[in-house]
Amino acid sequence: MTINIEYESEKKLDIPYEDIITAVIEESMDYEGCPYEAEVNVLITDNEDIRQINQEFRNIDNPTDVLSFPMVDYDFPSDFDRLEDMANDYFNPETGELLLGDIVISIDKVIEQAEKYGHSETREMAFLVAHSMLHLFGYDHMEEEERQIMEQKQEEILSRRGYVR
Repeated sequence: MTINIEYESEKKLDIPYEDIITAVIEESMDYEGCPYEAEVNVLITDNEDIRQINQEFRNIDNPTDVLSFPMVDYDFPSDFDRLEDMANDYFNPETGELLLGDIVISIDKVIEQAEKYGHSETREMAFLVAHSMLHLFGYDHMEEEERQIMEQKQEEILSRRGYVR
């Protein structure tokens, strides 16, 4: 498993963010039954930079807490059955790892939302990573039923690693 973490903010978190990110990514992989080693890129930035990325890729001129850029096109969430048939599209030719995608997290939002929701920055960071990992596995929350499925999965992933409210 390759997890590339870049921290591009002058604001610093006083939590072991690398450990949190790694633990939640690993738990998400196990929870969804991903049969491959995988590569995930995580960028931690600030509100201004995530606002620019949000504008560029989603035409939304506001900062957001997390952005997910999945590399795999699933027929349905976590459908790993046909991926080997398209190895050139989805696997790193040097490592053989499944290229799941990229996660961008606003450090400003981690701090703001932890305070807003009355839990720790550790819990908020873990939540955003779990949420984003589910997007990388093809889940979405545009419909009420999809939202409920994602919320249940997020809570189960987090509780399995002890990131509870």
